[in-house]
Amino acid sequence: MIAIIDYKAGNLTSVRLAFEALKVPCEITDSPEKIMAAERVVFPGVGAAGTAMKTLRQLKLVEVIKETVSRGTPFLGICLGTQIIFQDSEEDGGVSGIGLVPGTVTLFKPSNPIEKVPQMGWNSVRQIRKHPVFKGIDDNSEFYFVHSYYPAPSDKSYVIGETGYGGITFASAVGKGSLVATQFHPEKSGKVGLQLLENFCRWSGKC
Repeated sequence: MIAIIDYKAGNLTSVRLAFEALKVPCEITDSPEKIMAAERVVFPGVGAAGTAMKTLRQLKLVEVIKETVSRGTPFLGICLGTQIIFQDSEEDGGVSGIGLVPGTVTLFKPSNPIEKVPQMGWNSVRQIRKHPVFKGIDDNSEFYFVHSYYPAPSDKSYVIGETGYGGITFASAVGKGSLVATQFHPEKSGKVGLQLLENFCRWSGKC
């Protein structure tokens, strides 16, 4: 069973439907017990970092997420779910994240006014190092993005994929132990996105 964390916002249904298309059992839940017992955990993300972190604290899920990852349970963060796993974010005047990955989340400041913020649409992901979630996916495949902020790991060894936008090359996929996270939305990225989700469902949490 995959637990999709219900943080009272975001694209919960689209993520559930993507797993159902793959015929993978999943449940949207905010229950610490169900999340801890799940074989895999997904944190989908649409919304603001400050509100998301406030809700996670109210639901007492911050420590649950930390414990889930420390136990080696495969964990997937998507978009905002990627940003909140970092130490801090510039969003909402500055927000402390969960701190699973060292680094910060920064606002796009494109030098070219033609490149709007948020980045919204398809963009390519260059695979920096091999990871099981990208198995069978061609390098520079395009995924769907919607975001105004981007993750900047302080340790480059955590970067799995990179993408360029606004004159900035940023980490569009990161991995650390049993944790993997994508700034793009695999559930909105067609066949290539479903392939990544299927790979996550088969992944042991080790790489």
